[in-house]
Amino acid sequence: MAEPRPPAALLGKEIRRLPTTRKVVALTFNAAWNESGVDTVLTELRRRRIAATFFPTGAFAEARPAVVRAMGAAHGLGNHSYSHPYFDSLSTRERQREVRRADSAIRTAAGTEPLPFFRFPYSSTTQASIADVNALGYAAIEFTADTNGYLGPNRGMTVDRVVERARAALAPGAIIQMHVGSPGAGPVLDAEALPRIVDEVGRAGYRVVDLRDFLDPGTT
Repeated sequence: MAEPRPPAALLGKEIRRLPTTRKVVALTFNAAWNESGVDTVLTELRRRRIAATFFPTGAFAEARPAVVRAMGAAHGLGNHSYSHPYFDSLSTRERQREVRRADSAIRTAAGTEPLPFFRFPYSSTTQASIADVNALGYAAIEFTADTNGYLGPNRGMTVDRVVERARAALAPGAIIQMHVGSPGAGPVLDAEALPRIVDEVGRAGYRVVDLRDFLDPGTT
């Protein structure tokens, strides 16, 4: 399972802001639907020379191993469960099965060791489910704000609104959640908005930080 174990500061609760006073922000991307925005996102991150963390589901990793391998070649990979269920409705054994099955699928697809970071499907957390995930060696990494880009134009979202939601969330240790795909056939607004989001981060005097840095207990 997950190694190395996260520092104590990341355990016992859901993490919606990193434990730091520095003006840094973490960019994260969930992967559970299609991969329409992956190439755009990876190209932009490479161009900017910044790191993000990707949270694929195990089912996504099994269906698109080359995509997960490309993500893991330059960025950290978290665990977003195998089949994206509501964890609050599962037993401890069922939660363990979801996490372990996803871990195996992500390792196989990426050919690298995933991070000890778990993101709950639907951000649906309880103290019991967090304890179960912690017991498997994972910190519960949620988010300060979701850009809501995944909702798409049909549900009222635009690139401008995606950028504004990210900008409004800026604070020391903020974690921004985005998605590399969409549940339908529409545009991936998060991918389109990424260059402007990074610009806004810099304009506000922040910089993008790699979640992997926070595996060091001394990082503040």
